[in-house]
Amino acid sequence: MSDTTDNRPEGNDRSDRVEPSPQHENTTPAAQTPPASTPRSDVPPMPTRSPAAAAAAWPPPAAGTAAPQPRPSAHGAYASAPSGATAPSGQAFGPGATTAHPTLVMPDSASTPARKKSSAPRIAALLVAAALVGGGAGLGGTYAGLSLWGGENASSVSGPTAITVNDPQDVNATAAVASKVVPSVVTISATGTQGGGTGSGVVLSDDGYVLTNTHVVTLDGQTGNAKISVTTSDGKVYAATVVGTDPTYDLAVIKLQNASGLTPIEFADSSKLNVGDATVAVGAPLDLPNTVTTGIVSALNRSIQVASSAAPSDGSDEQQQEPGQESPFRFDFGQGQQSQSASQTIKIAVIQTDAAINPGNSGGALVDDQGKLIGINVAIASAGGSSSGGQSGNIGVGFSIPSDIAKRISSEIIENGSATHGLLGASVQDAAAQQGATTTGALVAEAVSGGAAQAAGLTKGDVITEFNGIPVTNSIDLTAQVRALAAGAKAEVTYLRGGQQKTAEVTLGSMPAS
Repeated sequence: MSDTTDNRPEGNDRSDRVEPSPQHENTTPAAQTPPASTPRSDVPPMPTRSPAAAAAAWPPPAAGTAAPQPRPSAHGAYASAPSGATAPSGQAFGPGATTAHPTLVMPDSASTPARKKSSAPRIAALLVAAALVGGGAGLGGTYAGLSLWGGENASSVSGPTAITVNDPQDVNATAAVASKVVPSVVTISATGTQGGGTGSGVVLSDDGYVLTNTHVVTLDGQTGNAKISVTTSDGKVYAATVVGTDPTYDLAVIKLQNASGLTPIEFADSSKLNVGDATVAVGAPLDLPNTVTTGIVSALNRSIQVASSAAPSDGSDEQQQEPGQESPFRFDFGQGQQSQSASQTIKIAVIQTDAAINPGNSGGALVDDQGKLIGINVAIASAGGSSSGGQSGNIGVGFSIPSDIAKRISSEIIENGSATHGLLGASVQDAAAQQGATTTGALVAEAVSGGAAQAAGLTKGDVITEFNGIPVTNSIDLTAQVRALAAGAKAEVTYLRGGQQKTAEVTLGSMPAS
């Protein structure tokens, strides 16, 4: 679709259709009473049934397979307390939605052939009836597209299903994960005076806080007051406002107007990931909502440098890009365009995945095989760099901001309107690029007087090789890891001085507000 055209399809008048009331957004019209017959407990409900009828017809979960219940919390409205958030913590995330969805449990059947290493218990635990059945369309159906642009209130669109499942008796793990995650991912359209773009977002709270990328809501720094429209997976459209942006890590939080009953994402601990773990990416590439792709964790502790028009310039902990050097990493936009005016860059720590990520996936979810958030999709690599002749779109190299970092930053934005970042107080260079180099790392070219590095005993010529146990191979690695922490955080630094390995504890300073 065009960046600037109204996306309302022709002939989509639903004036004769009874819309569900706002108080019952998650309900569907009652199914027609079927002919009387003897119910069979070994047969799953037919796709034409409503969620209520399907849940009623399905056998109760066997002992030990009950659906997980929301964790109690003293806070209201949000999903879960972010680990690593600075005090006060817990106000941005609390208990999940109180309305529990029925869980489809796959019964054993003598007629079903045995499968190797069956994942049925996990699949059964992930299947959520509300994600499979929606808008009165049953289990089949396809996405109908937008028919309204964001107004003051949510507007129901002809009800598509979030995930199409034509054969509920043969659902694999990816479909189960998708059914859980898709209701927590939204499509974002941002329009400014110079054009527009699309991206994705992840629901943080049932009342409409959504996490996305700064470059999505600012059109990569082109505007600070874009018109933002958000479409949920079930076709409702909301106007949204920006709560705060964090250009340093390209994260932003927006708030949907008059929203309620949304499905918050569940966070995983990204520090426990392994290379090779399964990943599922959910978003709206090229303005195609509810798109699901799969892959693995290709690499961890990766750091990338991305050109950003919104990037702050703090004048320290920076690496100057070599003349003629062009980064292959770039932000993706819903229509595939790339800002050509960016002169600043940001350095961010990311998860690398081969799950297909394309323009428009920015801000969307990267989840594990339990449907828990492990990353916010942020950038892609291009075979030809950022030049117009380079290949755009997926080449199997995509990047996501780890969920642990996203939790901290989004929590601070919701609580304070902005997030803080650590400052080492040193100018650093690539150690391997120096004449006579014998190791990789970040070479301290200067320790700023009164800065955190100097206070910890670091001096010019030291080569930092680890930061909080994470290997540092160059200056980008170091800057990305420092920025991932909040101002005032403590970190252990491993460095080489005169061929001897030493460690020091650093209390980070605060990066100046942009």
